[in-house]
Amino acid sequence: MSGPARSHSATEVFLIRHGETQWSLSGQHTGVTDIPLTEKGRRAAKQLEPLLAGLNFSLVLASPLQRAQETCELAGLGDRVKADPDLMEWRYGEYEGLTPEQIQRRAPGWMIFADGCPGGESPGEVGARVDRLIGKVRAVAGRVALFGHGHVFRVFAARWIGLAPTEGGHFLLDTSTLNVLGYYRGIPAVKIWNAPLNARSMP
Repeated sequence: MSGPARSHSATEVFLIRHGETQWSLSGQHTGVTDIPLTEKGRRAAKQLEPLLAGLNFSLVLASPLQRAQETCELAGLGDRVKADPDLMEWRYGEYEGLTPEQIQRRAPGWMIFADGCPGGESPGEVGARVDRLIGKVRAVAGRVALFGHGHVFRVFAARWIGLAPTEGGHFLLDTSTLNVLGYYRGIPAVKIWNAPLNARSMP
């Protein structure tokens, strides 16, 4: 696979994972199941507002699912957001709603980034969605904000720097976190990753 292409388009890409839900709290895989944030998740999303208030975004996209849309709204960017289905979480198919422990009992050694999900998406299919997103982002001049989900954002980080979708496993990502991708001398790079919202201010 070729390395990441040099680019001078979008200056920074903010990947903002939605706040806590009941299923993220219990460890259940939440793909297309459309559940709201918990009260803790809503409070965390509100912490984004002062962090983002002074920034200009040329493009704001969010997953159509309510946990991402609500995070965007509470972060103060709901008036300019566009829903993008490519930001949907990994479609888990038969594993929707199951915990990692339940899946391991059924398929010992299973790893989503290598194996995908029966009845759901493969790593290559998620990678294709992410590549479309990256194409949209790199066509924009200025800063971009994306509101979405853990597994798809981990694939996004890998693809941003030219790695295969299967390498998303190397990017641990919690709920209610701020992540910023950008460039180092024109080469795609990771600037901030998995930063708790209450523990850092914007650079």
